[in-house]
Amino acid sequence: MPLSLTIRRMLSMQPVELPVFNPIAVKLAQLLESPSFTLDQVLSLIHEDQSLAGQILRVANSVGYIGRVRIETVKDAVVRMGAQQVSNIAMAASQSSLHSSDGGIIGEYMRKLWSHSHACAMGSRWIAHTVQLDPIAEQAYMAGLLHDVGKLYLLKALERLNGMGVAQAALENEMLLEIFAELHVEQGFRIMQHWNMPQVYCNTIACHHDDTFDEKDLVLVIVRLVDAVCKTRGVGVTAEREIDVLALPEARRLGLSHMQLAELEVVIEDSLEVKVA
Repeated sequence: MPLSLTIRRMLSMQPVELPVFNPIAVKLAQLLESPSFTLDQVLSLIHEDQSLAGQILRVANSVGYIGRVRIETVKDAVVRMGAQQVSNIAMAASQSSLHSSDGGIIGEYMRKLWSHSHACAMGSRWIAHTVQLDPIAEQAYMAGLLHDVGKLYLLKALERLNGMGVAQAALENEMLLEIFAELHVEQGFRIMQHWNMPQVYCNTIACHHDDTFDEKDLVLVIVRLVDAVCKTRGVGVTAEREIDVLALPEARRLGLSHMQLAELEVVIEDSLEVKVA
């Protein structure tokens, strides 16, 4: 029996609640799906986790976010930056801390996966603004951040199984890549549904590797494009440097120029220097 099938069976017995999300960050993303959410609801949620609140303030005052006046409270951050951007910061800060391991090949892959996820988030927001899709820029950021959450879940599950003395053969480079290729989309979608995450992000996870896709789903189009660019730059667990990005249907749909693509590559490289948590 192929190892990937064995791993799939083992995964069916693993808890869906393996640490791939901060519950408060998830509740915040769900809250913002309602058109009638209030500032008090947002603040009340964030203040349930003082560690997360501190991370939000730290990121809000970091290079790339800070304005001329320092943000002193979470309320200031929400008022000045908007609830959606603060929600994105909360998710990014919590995701950064979850991409950690005691070391070895899982630790190495988690570091690469975080670099890729953060680069996709930053690049997706930048693309949305660049092609004048500002209303979906923050959704594009979140979708880029979460599109590979299935890989994080697989790493967490394999780490747990390995600690139990099983699935040790999976912790080899070629086998991990095979497991990712076969399982990360289905497992990512399963996790997103379990957490009742907004549909726009579920769609991105489910379709970001499909041969055909809905070109009207512009969040998906953007994330697919940035994901491809990251691969050409070797940002992540795999590299595909031969991809002709401008020839991709996503690039044509967004109307990207050669200059904009070059600028996107700079944004992705710069994202690797940004410390989120």
